[in-house]
Amino acid sequence: MNDYDVIVIGGGQAGLALGYALKRKNRRFVIVEQNQRIGDSWRQRYDSLVLFTPRKYNHLPGLPFPGEPNTLPNKDDAADYLELYAKHFELPVMLGATVTELSQVGSRFQVRTQDSLLFAKQVVIATGPFHTPYIPAIANGLDQTMNQLHTSQYKNESQLIDGPVLVVGSGNSGAQIAVELAAHRPVIFSQGESRSYLPLFIFGKPIFDYMKTIGLLDVAHSTWLGKKLSNSPDPIFGYKKQVRELSRTGALRLVSRTVQMNGNTVSFADGTQAAVNNILWATGFRPNYDWLHLPDVIDSKGRPIHQRGITKVPGLYFLGLPWQYTRGSALMGGVGNDALYLAEHL
Repeated sequence: MNDYDVIVIGGGQAGLALGYALKRKNRRFVIVEQNQRIGDSWRQRYDSLVLFTPRKYNHLPGLPFPGEPNTLPNKDDAADYLELYAKHFELPVMLGATVTELSQVGSRFQVRTQDSLLFAKQVVIATGPFHTPYIPAIANGLDQTMNQLHTSQYKNESQLIDGPVLVVGSGNSGAQIAVELAAHRPVIFSQGESRSYLPLFIFGKPIFDYMKTIGLLDVAHSTWLGKKLSNSPDPIFGYKKQVRELSRTGALRLVSRTVQMNGNTVSFADGTQAAVNNILWATGFRPNYDWLHLPDVIDSKGRPIHQRGITKVPGLYFLGLPWQYTRGSALMGGVGNDALYLAEHL
C-alpha cells in the first residue's frame, strides 16, 4: 500500500496541479502535505493579504478560480480554491504528514514522514520557495524586549505594541503591510533595493492582461530577457499612490537599507536613524532541504539544481520554483504549465 509510481511532496498549488495531470494518466501516486488542511499555507498568512493577480490568472488546470474574473482574491479565497480543487478531482492527499527524509534505496526512492515510510519510482518536490523565514544577522543587536515579528508570524496589528513600527523589506508584502499600518500609527518603511511600482489596473483592465498580451508572463528563463527579468527585483503591484500620499503627510517615512541595530535604535544606509518599538521583517525566506539526502541536487546556496524541474538524479523532479521556466512558474495561474510539462516526463 505504501509503494507508488510517483510521490509528490507538497500539497499546495504546484503539487495539486501535478496531481491533476497524474490522475489523467492513471498513475498510482500520493500527495504528501504537512498541514492538516489543504490551503493552510495560505490561511496562515497575515489577515489582510490580497493577491495582486486577478482571479482569472489564478486557476489551476481544469478548474476556473471562482468569482468575478477581474477582482483580486484574498488569502482565504486562494486557500478555499485549493481545497475545492483537491476535492473536485478527488486527489489522493496524505494530510498532516511532514517529510523528514528523502533518500534512495536501490532503484527506488524512500520518503520518510513522522509516522510512515513510503516508496516510489519517482518523486516530485513541490514544496515551493517559502521554507525558512529569513531575519538578517543585524537583528542580534536589538534589545531583547523589542517586539519583532517576521511576516510569516504576523497576523494583524493587535500583535504590535504602542509606538512606531519599522517594516524591513521592499517586496509586495512589505509594501502592503506598511500602507495598512500607516493608517493608524507612524511607519518607517526600509527598502534595501530600488523597486518599481506598477499599477494593478490600467484603463480599467488588469495590468496582467497587458503583460499576458505582450508575452511577459511567458518569457522563458533561458532567454536574454528572462535572465534580465529574473535577476531584477520583482515590481510592487499597486500601492504607489498610497505610499506617495502617506509619505507626503508624514505617516509613512521611506528610508534606505537597514544597516545596524542597537537597542531600539535603527541606522539606515542613508545615514539617518530612528527609534522604534516594533519591527516587522518582510525579508522573505530561504530554502531548506535538510531532509533531502541525495547528491548533486542542491547547490552551495541551498538552491535546487535542475533544468525546467528535471534534476541530474533520474526520477527526481522539482515543481513550483520561482522562474522554474517562466515568470509565471511560481504563480498560481502559471504553475499548471510546468506541472503538465513534468507530467509528460514522468
